[in-house]
Amino acid sequence: MSRITLSVIKADVGGYVGHATMHPDLVDKANKKLSAARKKGLLVDFYVASCGDDLELIMTHKKGTDSKEIHGLAWDTFTACTEVAKKLKLYGAGQDLLKDAFSGNIKGLGPGVTEMEFNERKSEPIIIFMADKTSPGAWNLPLYKMFADPFNTAGLVIDPAMHEGFVFEVLDIKKHKKIALSCPEEMYDLLMFIGAVDRFMIKAVYRKDGEIGATASTQKLSLVAGRYVGKDDPVLIVRCQSGLPAVGEALEPFAFAHLVEGWMRGSHQGPLMPVAFHDANPSRFDGPPRVIAAGFQLCNGKLEGPVDLFDDPSFDEARRKANEIAYYMRAHGPFEPHRLGLETLEYTTMPQLMKKFEKKFKPE
Repeated sequence: MSRITLSVIKADVGGYVGHATMHPDLVDKANKKLSAARKKGLLVDFYVASCGDDLELIMTHKKGTDSKEIHGLAWDTFTACTEVAKKLKLYGAGQDLLKDAFSGNIKGLGPGVTEMEFNERKSEPIIIFMADKTSPGAWNLPLYKMFADPFNTAGLVIDPAMHEGFVFEVLDIKKHKKIALSCPEEMYDLLMFIGAVDRFMIKAVYRKDGEIGATASTQKLSLVAGRYVGKDDPVLIVRCQSGLPAVGEALEPFAFAHLVEGWMRGSHQGPLMPVAFHDANPSRFDGPPRVIAAGFQLCNGKLEGPVDLFDDPSFDEARRKANEIAYYMRAHGPFEPHRLGLETLEYTTMPQLMKKFEKKFKPE
């Protein structure tokens, strides 16, 4: 089969109620728009999902990454859904659409996007992780565990096709630079960077032979808009099996509800809770942050699925622990470490407060 492209593009185009979940009319509108595109031959297949108040467009096609046609389709779909949201008076209608018009590529316009192009294997299991109320740095720890931690991924030790390790492409989102770090030989260097989750983010992971294993969205709305406009709510694609992490190895990192940026007003730390599709409706303090895992079997470009991979009692302990952590963190109120540090709050109220009281600060 010819090469296939998998694109996942998401946007918050209106919350129901507040920032909790997705109104079914928006999903219906998106399904109609993508169905029409498939009939015209633009798409091979698609699936419309939602996580919290985010609309997720999962699309397969043969246009390659950064396709003007595919990105334009996503933009038109989000715009049409925004009109529905406005009629329903949904909260924050179109809040991720930061520009007035599409200019050829959806990157830099607000929506989150991640894509990969590859030759479909004999069997092609794929997991699409979708998160709400958090930032792209949330994927750093899980991706490290999936592709570099032998305590998580047994294949790194016992699978000859994985034993040589993987290459991590890391972005410095503030300096707009990237670096490729090879593991296991540069593991300590990798950890120095990706431990700073608000600045350095894993964009992609490749096998040593160049085969792509994972790609993640890295767009931060505050850097695009220059102000706080909402959570980034990232997406992640992971290919599994046959020289890549097994499905169970890709899911295993989420058994630990690690702390991530986001939650209320994108300004707090909280646990990332793995949940079934029907529980991806964050409401307590607009959270805590959620992640869902949609499993697909790709077959000649067709998306067979999804399987709701976190709809499994073996993740109950992670959910219980996440609730325990949520109570503990919330007890801090406006104090760090629950509230993010000042540097990360540069796009919220803090700059206005510093300007307001600038003349009241006196030499010590």
